[in-house]
Amino acid sequence: MKPLNPGEPLLIGRYRLLAALGEGGMGRVLLGVSPDGRLVAVKQVHPGFAHDEGFRSRFRREVETSRMVSGAYTAAVMDADPDAATPWLASVFVSGPSLRQAIDAAGPLPPHSVRYLAAGLASALTEIHRVGLIHRDLKPSNVLLTDDGPRVIDFGIARAVEGDTELTHTGSIIGSPGFMSPEQAESRPITPASDMFSLGALLVMASTGQGPFTGASTPQTLYNVVHTHPDLRMVPPELRRLAGPCLAKNPAKRPTPAQLLDFLGPAAPTSAPWPHPVHAQIAQQKAEVNAFLARPAPSPALSQAPASRAGRKRRTAWVATGCAAAILAVSAGVALLSNQFSDGDPPAQTSAAAAPPPVDPLSPDRLRLVDPCTLLDEQSFSRYGTFDNGALPANLDNCAYLNFSDYSGLIGGITVAVQMFSEKGELDNVQGLDAVRSEKGDSCHITARNPVDPSLGIQAVAINKAPDRCQIAKEMLDVAIRTLRGTPKLYPMTPGSLLPVNLCTVANKEMLQSIVGPISTIDDEDGRGLHSCQWSATQDVNIGLSNSSSLIKGKEVDLNGVKAVETPEDGQTWACELAWHHRIGQRTSEMVHLQVLNSHENKESTCSKAEAIAKAIIPGLPKP
Repeated sequence: MKPLNPGEPLLIGRYRLLAALGEGGMGRVLLGVSPDGRLVAVKQVHPGFAHDEGFRSRFRREVETSRMVSGAYTAAVMDADPDAATPWLASVFVSGPSLRQAIDAAGPLPPHSVRYLAAGLASALTEIHRVGLIHRDLKPSNVLLTDDGPRVIDFGIARAVEGDTELTHTGSIIGSPGFMSPEQAESRPITPASDMFSLGALLVMASTGQGPFTGASTPQTLYNVVHTHPDLRMVPPELRRLAGPCLAKNPAKRPTPAQLLDFLGPAAPTSAPWPHPVHAQIAQQKAEVNAFLARPAPSPALSQAPASRAGRKRRTAWVATGCAAAILAVSAGVALLSNQFSDGDPPAQTSAAAAPPPVDPLSPDRLRLVDPCTLLDEQSFSRYGTFDNGALPANLDNCAYLNFSDYSGLIGGITVAVQMFSEKGELDNVQGLDAVRSEKGDSCHITARNPVDPSLGIQAVAINKAPDRCQIAKEMLDVAIRTLRGTPKLYPMTPGSLLPVNLCTVANKEMLQSIVGPISTIDDEDGRGLHSCQWSATQDVNIGLSNSSSLIKGKEVDLNGVKAVETPEDGQTWACELAWHHRIGQRTSEMVHLQVLNSHENKESTCSKAEAIAKAIIPGLPKP
């Protein structure tokens, strides 16, 4: 998700724009908010199509047909303006990665997830075909994975099944090589069975990581689609019975969506249909959307998208009365939107991670999700004995690995984000990263500079009387960084988890200043604390997340329905801490700690301010 470009219109139709989601061959997708507060994905079609009157006519017809599509597994079309200077369409915003992004992050889906995917896709095609549409471009980037199942998108620009007018020029193909049907590849007339062939190809890709016809080049892939048998060797047997019939070359031999659903039978209810890394992606994208929503809304009067052609006609008389500047402003707006789009294959509508490059494995956003107690494998350190790391520490950023069997009580620890990287110590290098080594007593610390944020460090510590403790620490850090760059195990993700959230985004500066006074700095503003943040003022405010299922002892308070414990501390500076459970789980629990430090007021005033801040931020936290 990217901010809007400077000078870019802030409104399209009646929708206030927040951010850019992605670009594709058909146009650009923007995150917007409707007047009633709903999130929408606004797709502006490629400006080149705006000059084709035939396209506008077909687009208008298909929008009207698409509005009849409903169902739990599609993103409904809400609004459109085929007559705008740049035609656009608004659909319900869906938060979740594309199928392609999910597989890139988590690898092939397990069989139960593929069956869940198959049921959702078949249900979506049932609705799309019911109103006389053929999707024509069912591919991995047009399937989004949400917390409660898949969503099929981009059917709003499909061609209605009527007449013989082509959406594109004669001889061109709508679809994606490797996922289109043989009849599409040969530019022959298609039926709804074409979408079922695409569904079969998607199931193979979901279960193996690659399509059944992938070749070394696009022409080779198209040849395979038309002439060769699908490669199902890596598909689990129970899934071959799903995908195989859909991939029949003869459309008449493919099952219908209803027949596929009958074969699947009732789906078992689940709150987590996908592997944990996919749910982590969903949670991360929701957090990024919330961050954009928390930004102050700009004045809509500052910038607005070009009006429809009908609206411009109604205002033609303004030029004769000396208001040519208004027309010039509209022309400038059109120029800003006339950029060419790439012909790649990104999601046409995705949430947070659609258009930007993949998240760097050492970035704070990724490190927040990593379980540090899984970074070191026992095999790599078997000569020292068996690590004991069964219990997660309260600090979610680090883990202690204990060994009492063979190596004099070795204690090893990994911290994935040291908040301030220090260059004091003996210089070293670990996995190509600058590192420093320091010893104190029986402990040796080696800290590598995080290349994504040079102020961050990734640290290993070995506490032992043996002379090779620094070598042990370096071995630990080497393994940890290699694991982080690969496919580290992530914390179990559940809907509404705070683990992916940058806690510096849960409170805005204006709100805090109204309670504690002027804010001078926001420490860890870029997430350097991973699971904590501090606002510095005459009264400092700290917020953090810990893994704890037991509340500390103190005074019970009610934060508008949320039970919390309040613990004032008396000293040179009054400190009042509030703690409450956001979520309690088996492997991880999430307790929020909010602390206000005050150097010149009494405990009642300090705790009153802590409660006011807590009541202000709780409604904006993800709902578990």
